[in-house]
Amino acid sequence: MSDDSAKTWVEAEWADGLDEELEMEIDDNLIAKDLAFISDKKHKSTLDRNVYFHELLRLQSELVKLQDWVQHTNEKVVVVFEGRDAAGKGGVIKRITQRLNPRVCRVVALPAPSEREKSQWYFQRYVPHLPAGGEIVLFDRSWYNRSGVERVMGFASDDQVEQFFNDVPEFERMLVRSGIRLIKYWFSITDEEQQLRFLMRIHDPLKQWKLSPMDLQSRVRWEDYTKAKEDIFERTNIPEAPWFIVEGNDKKRARLNCISHFLSMIPYHEIAHEPITLPDRVFNPDYERKVLPDHLYVPEKY
Repeated sequence: MSDDSAKTWVEAEWADGLDEELEMEIDDNLIAKDLAFISDKKHKSTLDRNVYFHELLRLQSELVKLQDWVQHTNEKVVVVFEGRDAAGKGGVIKRITQRLNPRVCRVVALPAPSEREKSQWYFQRYVPHLPAGGEIVLFDRSWYNRSGVERVMGFASDDQVEQFFNDVPEFERMLVRSGIRLIKYWFSITDEEQQLRFLMRIHDPLKQWKLSPMDLQSRVRWEDYTKAKEDIFERTNIPEAPWFIVEGNDKKRARLNCISHFLSMIPYHEIAHEPITLPDRVFNPDYERKVLPDHLYVPEKY
């Protein structure tokens, strides 16, 4: 392969990587006509698009270095993502994991507990998902369900909530003492912005799956969730595992700010690797490739 053709191929691969990110962004910009009234009111990022993509790719390259460091040092990292519904937790998690090895960095998003799990020690269902050495675990919602949705929706009694608040500081201290780096983020969003994002989900068929009955109730019980948040900060903001608030009204800034802060919390450094040399393919002159039947192939419609 000539230098020019190699350069062209690399540029094409780079463009494909940008296209992948663009696909994730495009639903924020292609607004159906019947959603125009929402689009006009919705918060628009003041961050230049080129700056956003440049910084996102730079931060993602740092995340790859962090991943290498975690593997090399056998570190254990847990990141908890909590906050208002539609505040942007999922978008940040996608950008963190987008270019990482899913065997190293995995997302845990547990469903509602089963009857058996309801009878267990509350933290028991979360413990199996904690990282081993060389792993990063991102909790998309976590044990704070007990002091959030379960409390507000009446799924947990006052005694259970109080027991949680008594137990969780020591539970998290135990995690930290065991060698886990525990980082907790709370995503904040204004009442009006959440309403607009929910309207987007209601009217957009590609986003309706994001809406659950619990999400809709979070609008009705906005002030109850505010009270729950205040109690969470007051009773679980411990020195060993403090809370960090991410302002989520501007999605792009929230993503960059959160990833940048996450990187600043870990004392990682670039790990030197032995140069990788692609070995030559072994050619066997006596091997003849079999012709496979057409029905095995996916039809080429595009």
